[in-house]
Amino acid sequence: MKKINVIISWSSGKDAALTLWRLLNDPHYNVVGLYTTYVGDEVPFQATPIEVLKEQARLIGLPLILIELPQVFPPNEVYQQTVINGLKASGLNIQAVAFGDIFCNGIADYRRQYIEPEGWQCIFPLMGEPSHKLAIEMITIGIKTKLVTVDTSQCEVQYCGKWSRFQIISATLMERRRRGSQLLKVVRSSRQRNKQYYHELSAVDRGEKIPDFYPFGTGNFNL
Repeated sequence: MKKINVIISWSSGKDAALTLWRLLNDPHYNVVGLYTTYVGDEVPFQATPIEVLKEQARLIGLPLILIELPQVFPPNEVYQQTVINGLKASGLNIQAVAFGDIFCNGIADYRRQYIEPEGWQCIFPLMGEPSHKLAIEMITIGIKTKLVTVDTSQCEVQYCGKWSRFQIISATLMERRRRGSQLLKVVRSSRQRNKQYYHELSAVDRGEKIPDFYPFGTGNFNL
């Protein structure tokens, strides 16, 4: 079986790290490199210094393709063409581009609209999977993640600044269940007061609209 040559969009964080780990262990793919976009001397959003990414790539043993953006938020067409030009100029034999996106919020279609016309496949190894299961997998395989941002509607602020561990995930899931239970009580109370909300709230009562657990913000990935 001939493997597909894939390059990974590398942000320096935990999702990119898990994407790399999965593809390295998938017999269908051959990871040929990593690429990142940057402005100045750091990756936008994560604010990770480029020197850190270079060291990560060195330790991983893969080439890192650096693609400079003209600004943090360039127009879509500028961003897309800049990425395409950078990948083509890398000299790597690329057949697919992999991304560590998790949520089905339209990002996959956005990626495909500029990657696939170049004849490359778009790969999303983590897409649509429950985020708490991905967090457990990261810890299990040894990816170290420090929580530097937390959603206080999902977990306690005391976890900010701590290393991600099973105990934190367990505690956060328990807190989510507790708050979910409180939400259902509010829903049922609202029904009793006003019957017209019945159809809108019935799905919530079944748990369909309770947000998925996602306690992590930007993570610092250490090899």
